[in-house]
Amino acid sequence: MLSALRFYWIATRGHHLRPWKSEFLRWRIETYSGMKAESLTAGDVFRFLWNERWELIRFLSWTEDMKKEATKKVV
Repeated sequence: MLSALRFYWIATRGHHLRPWKSEFLRWRIETYSGMKAESLTAGDVFRFLWNERWELIRFLSWTEDMKKEATKKVV
């Protein structure tokens, strides 16, 4: 859960209360789904997040695992 909040905070910099206005988040949605970033509305963003929630959770879990591996001390 902490990784999801961390990603949200970083991805919506400057637009924390209006994530659909975030250029980075819009670009990521466009890259992943093919939806045009210029025409994304709040409803489109929330619909995308809801429809892809399990893939997003899996991605955040993977990034957390990678972060742990990168910071693991070598003995």
